[in-house]
Amino acid sequence: MYLKIFSNCRLVKGFKNYLIHDIQRGSMTNIPEELYLTLLKYNNKRYNSKLKFELRDYIDFLVEEEFVFFTKTPQYFPEINDEFALPSKISNIVIDIKDNNSYDLNEIFLQVDDFNCENIELRFFKKTTETEIRNISNFISENELYLTNIGIVLPYEENVNYNQILEISRIVYLHLYNCKSDDTVILSEEKHIVYSSLPVFSDKNCGLINPNDFTLNKYLFFESHHHNSCLHKKISIDTEGNIRNCPSMPQSFGNIKDTTLQEAFNHKDFKKYWNLTKDNIEVCKDCEFRYICTDCRAYTERTHANAEGLDTSKPLKCGYDPYTGEWEEWSTNPLKEKAINYYGMQDLIKKK
Repeated sequence: MYLKIFSNCRLVKGFKNYLIHDIQRGSMTNIPEELYLTLLKYNNKRYNSKLKFELRDYIDFLVEEEFVFFTKTPQYFPEINDEFALPSKISNIVIDIKDNNSYDLNEIFLQVDDFNCENIELRFFKKTTETEIRNISNFISENELYLTNIGIVLPYEENVNYNQILEISRIVYLHLYNCKSDDTVILSEEKHIVYSSLPVFSDKNCGLINPNDFTLNKYLFFESHHHNSCLHKKISIDTEGNIRNCPSMPQSFGNIKDTTLQEAFNHKDFKKYWNLTKDNIEVCKDCEFRYICTDCRAYTERTHANAEGLDTSKPLKCGYDPYTGEWEEWSTNPLKEKAINYYGMQDLIKKK
């Protein structure tokens, strides 16, 4: 018999902690270093007396949790190919909307369709109506655009039926700010509403690393191995019409008033961060969560850069230390004070 790790279970080594990620079930399990090294060494090997002895304290747990199994024919159980490929040139777009926008949203939707983009987030920095949102959905549906998943960020208002808005075709989530309290309501597997007590939504709210937001699926896990989980195949338009990788990123690749999305996409620097993985970012490269955590290149600790001049610093708003295995409030860390001041984020510092 041979010992075989299930192909959907992936071992990840951190500086202090070790994990088994089940990318099919969306779960992660801490394991001791000894077990990590043993599994790494004996996967696809005969289950002999030596291995049986080394796994004596763990084998029941491993089998019960379906992390490993035994087989006489390991060749019939190939590993999952971890290559990552998407047919679309752009996977996600964010569009910021304020009163009296100078650009035509419908024209932008048509441009986005040229990239085969399926996911869009519309961030309203103004009051909006169900009719306005419904008109957007109708235009996308009537023109049979690729945009199948629409997320909406908007200010909370009393006496609005948000459940009804969420029922609009292609709307998959609402993120409401300026609410009385924080809450998340799951209405179905595909649809949810986030209520946030943040009084104002701004670009500076971007980039918070929170374990509750970790995404445990095959898609992000494999993408993070090969690409940057923050900026890969992302594009955005801010409230002034500037085209960026992300609304919070400093570099603009033109304005939608006189630059098409395709022209911005073709800019030599547009994709410069796309292949910067967590394995090449300081501190993150030693973190056991690096393949399930969304990176942030907009706000970093500003401590490191690589030979190409790319910022390889740890995300500013991450309070996890992989060298101790402990979380802390990021904004009160004195080592981050200089970067906090640089970005003008003093208002985000939590009181001790």
